[in-house]
Amino acid sequence: MGKVRLVDIAARVGVSSVTVHNALSGQKGVSDGLREKIVKTAKEMGYRQDVPAKNAHGGKEKFWKIGVIIAENYLAQYSTYYWKMYQELSLIATEKHCYTTIEVLKKDAEKKSRELPQIVKNKSIDGLLIIGEIEKEYIRHLKKDLSVPLVFLDFYDSEIAKDAVIADNFYGMYQMTELLFAQGLREIGFIGSVFATSSIMDRYCGFMKSVMEHRVEVPPEWIVEDRDALGQVGFELPRRLPQAFVCNCDLVAGMLISRLQEQGYRVPEDISVTGFDNFQQPGFADMKITTYEISTKTMAKVALDKVLKQLRNPERGRNLEIISGHIIWKNSVKIR
Repeated sequence: MGKVRLVDIAARVGVSSVTVHNALSGQKGVSDGLREKIVKTAKEMGYRQDVPAKNAHGGKEKFWKIGVIIAENYLAQYSTYYWKMYQELSLIATEKHCYTTIEVLKKDAEKKSRELPQIVKNKSIDGLLIIGEIEKEYIRHLKKDLSVPLVFLDFYDSEIAKDAVIADNFYGMYQMTELLFAQGLREIGFIGSVFATSSIMDRYCGFMKSVMEHRVEVPPEWIVEDRDALGQVGFELPRRLPQAFVCNCDLVAGMLISRLQEQGYRVPEDISVTGFDNFQQPGFADMKITTYEISTKTMAKVALDKVLKQLRNPERGRNLEIISGHIIWKNSVKIR
């Protein structure tokens, strides 16, 4: 029998892998009865936690405590992509002899009071990961009082957030747009608020590289804003529609398909739609959206490795890592 994994124990007990991780690593949020059942099941299945490697002095390697911060607006309704990323991170951390602790950054703290996270004020962590883009002024304020390695996951800024791991948003969206041109579609719009996040801007730039190479003019009304200043997703369609829309994420693509169908349009027969991330939100899982898949597990692993490299050697791990993905063909694009 192969190595027993957390997911194997979870399947046997009937809980999530994260719950198994929390139970076996002694973290809060698991009842005593369930923890006892998980520990017993793990023992019966022959699960063994890896023994930490010895350090240069012959002692056991330290178990690092890694703090994770996610802004409150990313955990709102439908915004579960980063929560999935955190779950991947917490599972990988267990295998690498780390504990993770998460703290939600409240909107008021980020945008007004600039109050530091408790895990930073208490100096209770060895390294810090920030998932998603947050206010640049808050980052500057945070870094003044931070004495541990800091790595950004899914956000990069050459001045203040250069120790980062991001998806290949630019060439990923370039490939999605090229896919539409390859099917003979030349009237193509983009849905996404370009200045809302650096990820959306990168995806828009990839889209524009493709349309410029094909010498195609995109009417301004086909560049559609998809969210307000608070990050609430919603958009209005232009009166005249293109042959296809490139959407900055699968959530928007799913919303678009629903809107088009309500107005009597068929997808993809009348209008083709592509998404990005290959992360289906509740209610949109059956839409079969052609998209660009990013491995959240790979991104989380690389980000954690960067933190650990800095902990073991402060001169290492300080750069930008770009994780490529691949196209997932489904049913939302008309094939000629």
